[in-house]
Amino acid sequence: QVQLVESGGGLVQAGGSLRLSCAASGSIVTINRMAWYRQAPGKQRELVASITNDGRTNYADSVKGRFTLSRDNAKNTVHLQMNNLKPEDTAVYYCNVNENYRLYWGQGTQVTVSS
Repeated sequence: QVQLVESGGGLVQAGGSLRLSCAASGSIVTINRMAWYRQAPGKQRELVASITNDGRTNYADSVKGRFTLSRDNAKNTVHLQMNNLKPEDTAVYYCNVNENYRLYWGQGTQVTVSS
């Protein structure tokens, strides 16, 4: 199995920045994709950003130009740099890893953006 450790969540004011990190460990054969999802209270979980093994990234329209996803393949770690945060970014953020076509989820880290 694969274990995911998330870090970097917290409370910031609108316009501020946070950097989320997710490190994968365990029985890793190959990581096909790493991604961050988020879920706000009363809403469905949505994809925020993803990055594939070949470096292809995808972002939700709501975060384009503000968030940047990067991956350190040697450390099996992904980072989500979140700039110009808005109150609507408030949610629990979950790391998701596709490891050899098996999906793993982090425990979730709270991001709260105050106005």
